[in-house]
Amino acid sequence: MTMNRKQLLRLALGFVAAGVAVLAMPSVVFAQEAGRASAWLPANGMGWLGGAIGAGLAIIGGAAGIGRIGGSAVESMARQPGAAGQISTAMIITAAMIEGATLFAVVVGMMAVLKA
Repeated sequence: MTMNRKQLLRLALGFVAAGVAVLAMPSVVFAQEAGRASAWLPANGMGWLGGAIGAGLAIIGGAAGIGRIGGSAVESMARQPGAAGQISTAMIITAAMIEGATLFAVVVGMMAVLKA
């Protein structure tokens, strides 16, 4: 399997985003010694940053998933107009599931912000 340049760039950006998310997680901040604060951002600030980044990544993922579902559904309806009702129903159910998971992830991220 060969990857083109665009796929390699997306993979690299994904690894960078994952690395930033891991480094900014509140658990990493709270694992430091008691009484010792970070040099560039206090412990509460790093917790807020980690929760905000996590919530933002969840929103981006959910938006990408729902956008892909919508695009595929419209394309399917254009190819088979007779099945538009079934396609629309399946699209709405799937989008609701993705939205529920996204909302749960955002709530977890905001709980990390409020806990910090």
